[in-house]
Amino acid sequence: MNDTGLLDSIVIGAGQAGLSASFHLQRLGIRHLVLDADREPGGAWQHRWDALTMRDVHGVAELPGSLPPPRTEDRANAAIPAYFTEYEREHALPVIRPAHVDRVQNDAQDPETLVVTTGDRSLRSRTLVNATGTWSQPFVPRYPGMEAFAGEQFHTVGYPGPQHFIGKRTLVVGGGASAVQFLGAIAPLTDTIWATRSEPVWRTDDFTPEAGAASVALVEQRVAAGLPPQSVVSVTGLMLREQEREAERLGAYRGRRPMFASVERDGVRWADGTFERVDIILWATGFRPAIAHLAPLHLRSAAGGIQLDRGGRGTTAVADARVQLVGYGPSASTIGANRAGRSAAAGVRRYLLGSARAA
Repeated sequence: MNDTGLLDSIVIGAGQAGLSASFHLQRLGIRHLVLDADREPGGAWQHRWDALTMRDVHGVAELPGSLPPPRTEDRANAAIPAYFTEYEREHALPVIRPAHVDRVQNDAQDPETLVVTTGDRSLRSRTLVNATGTWSQPFVPRYPGMEAFAGEQFHTVGYPGPQHFIGKRTLVVGGGASAVQFLGAIAPLTDTIWATRSEPVWRTDDFTPEAGAASVALVEQRVAAGLPPQSVVSVTGLMLREQEREAERLGAYRGRRPMFASVERDGVRWADGTFERVDIILWATGFRPAIAHLAPLHLRSAAGGIQLDRGGRGTTAVADARVQLVGYGPSASTIGANRAGRSAAAGVRRYLLGSARAA
């Protein structure tokens, strides 16, 4: 990384939202860099399990100014990184990797300037677009006895593929789409139990653009209030794909149980004393926003989340107009990431023009 002087903007993260933001910043002529913690293009998709195909990703890879890869049986963890690689090359996006950002803070000499620290290097910028998403922050709830469990425990990020579960009684924990997909893959291969905090809500209608917009609106309401965001997936409802029909026939979804009270050496125990022996616990319990590096900027509201402008529909942090967040709250989804990239670039331009007028 050569000395860049004072940049107009820095984008942190080169997934769908980060690349979209960079594309729009470049079109607006805004001098910027994209810092990506990964060694190769592809965002979080390069780390996903082999069984996830392009038919499963629901257009999540689509980037502005291009057509997404076709919905085929190709592995998503290969097809999307290849697509992102070509996209970065075609549009000459200024991506630097690997560059893990440790913290973002105000410049001690010029509080209007942001200092982004990555390893032993610091970069200065007038604005920031945070596009770090959630994949690097897996969430596993704490239950008594977890450390004593003699079997294996995996989170979604470490899912080893369905063949690993053959002959191993598996407890799948979580009420989202990943849990449904995992059950669909492993229930035909081994005995499964499904546990969720609340009764799953199934969609019986088609997931139309109108339904997607309604789901995003629910997340926007939380972000507008400064509350920690829920994932968009958590409010869309669950649907079964054709590849999950065999698991459905086997009863994998009918036997859903409430959450257990504790974990023991050989299994889990419910509050009523019921014990189930299991060999593997698969935690499909979601993620949290990867925003710890922003802590020095004190963006969180009293309610615990980062409040965004335009009633939660925008990308500008209410606490600091220099900061745009994409892949956060309503834009942490296939539905909102592209739109957020354009909005963030517009927010950066708006701030830069306002600063110029003030000067």
